[in-house]
Amino acid sequence: MSGEIYDEAGRPKPTEVRLKKAEKTLAVSFEDGHSFQFPAELLRVESPSAEVQGHGASQKQTVAGRRHVGIMGLEPVGNYAVRISFDDLHDTGLFSWAYLYELGLNQETIWEAYLDNLAKAGLSRDP
Repeated sequence: MSGEIYDEAGRPKPTEVRLKKAEKTLAVSFEDGHSFQFPAELLRVESPSAEVQGHGASQKQTVAGRRHVGIMGLEPVGNYAVRISFDDLHDTGLFSWAYLYELGLNQETIWEAYLDNLAKAGLSRDP
């Protein structure tokens, strides 16, 4: 992969990041033509923070009760990521463009796995 639409690691660069507070979504478009709409709930429960992901795959937490979570704001982090501040006061995950791209490509599978994990744990999306 080469060309100006990719970063030095060969990943597509974002062209637009739009927070839609009323809809509780984040829209991200990439230079390769992919565009993704991320519900705030998905971003919150899949936050790349250590609090959610742990320090290894076996430590990942299933975060319940976030059906109504919203996004308060975005803060750019260099040219590679964005920090998302959620209205439940979680703001420790750095969402790299690569992470958001992969999350977008696999959004349906990731969401289904999240719902399965909630059910297995007897947890709910509701607070």
